[in-house]
Amino acid sequence: MPEFFILPDGSKRAYMRQLASNQQAEKPAIIFLAGHGSDMLGTKAELLADYAQKHGLGYLRFDYFGHGQSDGALNDGTISRWVEDSLLMMDALSSGPQIMVGSSLGGWLMLRVSQKRANRIAGLVGIAAAPDFTEHLIWQTLDDDTKAKMASEGFLAVENPYSDEDVIYTYDLVVDGRKNLVLDSQIALDVPVFLHHGMCDEEVPYQTAFDIAACLTSTQTRIILDKTAGHRYSEPAQLNAIISSLDQIYGWDS
Repeated sequence: MPEFFILPDGSKRAYMRQLASNQQAEKPAIIFLAGHGSDMLGTKAELLADYAQKHGLGYLRFDYFGHGQSDGALNDGTISRWVEDSLLMMDALSSGPQIMVGSSLGGWLMLRVSQKRANRIAGLVGIAAAPDFTEHLIWQTLDDDTKAKMASEGFLAVENPYSDEDVIYTYDLVVDGRKNLVLDSQIALDVPVFLHHGMCDEEVPYQTAFDIAACLTSTQTRIILDKTAGHRYSEPAQLNAIISSLDQIYGWDS
């Protein structure tokens, strides 16, 4: 069952945490960062829970502001707020080195957290990571009239491929996103990085993985492309590929 972390402002963030066994206490733990509108109970989050339990590893997953069982409305969220949530939960509920696994939006947050807590990062696994999506995949795709309408009305409704309800992106989300762009500068890390992406991803182009790799200083950066995978990257072979990346970071495949 989820537990709740109370922030200084009195709001709650839902989380689930598995503690490492005594035998694996010195191994890096895992933190999962979910996608936009997703939560800590999705397929990939559960996959990592099973993996951590099997190997006796520490594991932390949580719902950002406006997501899942945490307080707040999704459309009031911003990249900065979700980065702050991620840093707060990492600092308060984990210790020592961490392997961060970020899906879509979580891939952006993973990179921002890594910039701010580089000394605690033992590895990164991106899954259809979507850094800077508010700028490159939303704002820059709009014509001038639509930009003006979004600025005046405060939001943009986009067709949702997974639901009958449109996805709402607020103008505040776009403006705040510019404070958190990561693909316009070097990302200084010297850890193993695995970037998984589907070549059939219609939401975040797989070329984004190459853009991330170009910014990372780590010479241990690998890109894994699946020609059949879409944005969800949740078919059995794709989930196995994620596990394989973790095995390689831990050195359990040698």
